[in-house]
Amino acid sequence: MSRANNPEPQLSGLVSLVGAGPGDPELITMKGLRRLREAELVACDRLVNPVLLRECHPRAELIYVGKHDPHRPSCPQERINDLLIESARAGKRVVRLKGGDPLVFGRGAEEALALSEAEVAFEIVPGISSAVAVPAYAGIPVTHRGLASSMAIVTGHEDPGKEATSVDWQALATAVDTLVILMGVGRLDSIVAELVRHGRDPSTPAAMIRWGTTGDQQTVVATVATIAAEVERVGFEAPATLVIGEVVRLRTKLAWFVPDLQASPGRENEVEAT
Repeated sequence: MSRANNPEPQLSGLVSLVGAGPGDPELITMKGLRRLREAELVACDRLVNPVLLRECHPRAELIYVGKHDPHRPSCPQERINDLLIESARAGKRVVRLKGGDPLVFGRGAEEALALSEAEVAFEIVPGISSAVAVPAYAGIPVTHRGLASSMAIVTGHEDPGKEATSVDWQALATAVDTLVILMGVGRLDSIVAELVRHGRDPSTPAAMIRWGTTGDQQTVVATVATIAAEVERVGFEAPATLVIGEVVRLRTKLAWFVPDLQASPGRENEVEAT
């Protein structure tokens, strides 16, 4: 029987959508690290700590597919989807390495849907989200039995193609004890204005943490009314996490993290404001 009548079966690889954690390379999970070491191709995001890439196999192909990097062109989402699909169809073990958790504002669901529609095998390896890890490294628990029994994680940066915001600031302003807002530096003025307009007490404690869990971590502590001015004064830029709620007051007793001076020249820098 000819080869044409009896083609070889198509190779089938696996795409692992892996959360790398929020910045400290030791916060990746054991399964995520194992998948990274096994991978033949790694598609890496901008906020993944490059130290983790040292764990890749020496023959692994490393491809940068980050977005919003001032030093490199942004990689379109469609191209990333195609890369994952084509590599898996070629039989490769692929890791899509994302900062934080792949399903918390990381487009992991979009990529998983593309893989599913292409009938490509995939798995999701959750990671530690910056929404909980960054406040923890700043000494701020997002919940506390006596202060906060509820929390919400909100994006401060939505798809620019959307006609209107899908964040209901009116409902969120007073619905939960702790608000954690990711990617909100660029819209901080409007975010806090919306919260106050819809009933959040302007004197509520607020903290902005930049480069959380890393040696360059910096924290500004203020109030909802003053946090935007303080962030502008000290010149904070992304990546940064905003925490709003009474739990911020616990930082004075729970701040524990001192960056490793051998790993980074910076120490945590705090600016207190009222």
